[in-house]
Amino acid sequence: MPRSTEEFEEFAVARTPQLFRAAWLMCGDTHRAEDLVQETLAKVYVRWHRRLGPPIEHPVAYAHTTLARTYLSAQRRRSTHERPTEHLLETAVSDGDAATRLALRAALDELAPMDRAVLVLRFLEDVSVADTADALGVSPGAVRNRTIRALDRLRAVLGPSLHDLLET
Repeated sequence: MPRSTEEFEEFAVARTPQLFRAAWLMCGDTHRAEDLVQETLAKVYVRWHRRLGPPIEHPVAYAHTTLARTYLSAQRRRSTHERPTEHLLETAVSDGDAATRLALRAALDELAPMDRAVLVLRFLEDVSVADTADALGVSPGAVRNRTIRALDRLRAVLGPSLHDLLET
């Protein structure tokens, strides 16, 4: 039996902040992250109310898998690489250290979309290798390989500044 709309609304309200955080870390843009979360929740909603087949056993994992796959799908479109440069961000984020956030964002921008998704899921969302592999549709070995390469790339981009940023 499908779950109720009220249950989905509770789930969506509870998980939106975590989904937004992961989406922002993947795409690096507030508006695109909001769109990713909205599209992800729409897809989860459809699956949530499906009458055929079993209900979603692990809705949080399903939502993160859907988010990662939606992000990777969007990256394949040409329009996702357009970035306006004439406008400043509408709102400033006041939590945390701005220098660390900006350095991390710039370093993540240097990574390929799949590498970025692997690092966000593995280290920022604390998802296991197996679950990350399942979410992205690759083997666990590919996740480990991409993790090593992406971390090497981050170290090359950030260099000793990462250590300095974490100490302040």
